[in-house]
Amino acid sequence: MRRPNSTLIVVAGEAAERVVAGLGELPNVRAVTGERTRDELPRAIASAASTYVVHAADPLAGVRDAWVGFFDGTGAHGRLEAEIELAAGSLGSGAELLPDYYVVLDPEALPATPKHWWLGVLAGAAPARVVPAAASAGAVRDALARLPAGRWWPADPAAWLRELPRTVPDQAGLALR
Repeated sequence: MRRPNSTLIVVAGEAAERVVAGLGELPNVRAVTGERTRDELPRAIASAASTYVVHAADPLAGVRDAWVGFFDGTGAHGRLEAEIELAAGSLGSGAELLPDYYVVLDPEALPATPKHWWLGVLAGAAPARVVPAAASAGAVRDALARLPAGRWWPADPAAWLRELPRTVPDQAGLALR
């Protein structure tokens, strides 16, 4: 999948699908929703003529879930490494794209380890690319209007992802000396 001309936004959180659906009425937003989001996303990105393409299909969802399970002690042995390799392959081949931004819904209400994923791991990799917002279409619309500029994701996502088993939740995103 080639990089779109539109700004690609992943809305993340329990209410993500509902919030994304509520953005569909905005004239500068292409909201991609539904169970087949991952199948339809490449077509939606390729045909988008809007400023933003917003969806809830996180290309790192498997890695996130495996990382949380790894550090919470609930994940299967080897799952994190397997998910990292799957994500590295799909990102490296262009089958999936890292979004320009993640808009994370109500991050303060998340359990500790998932909160460390969003506000530590991802924000540590690209601080301006993770934007917190309340779980409403209005709050996300406001967040879209004030997206910050900042450095992009690491140039080699595979190398960054492969460091995740050594990225401890309460230290994620911190520059340790």
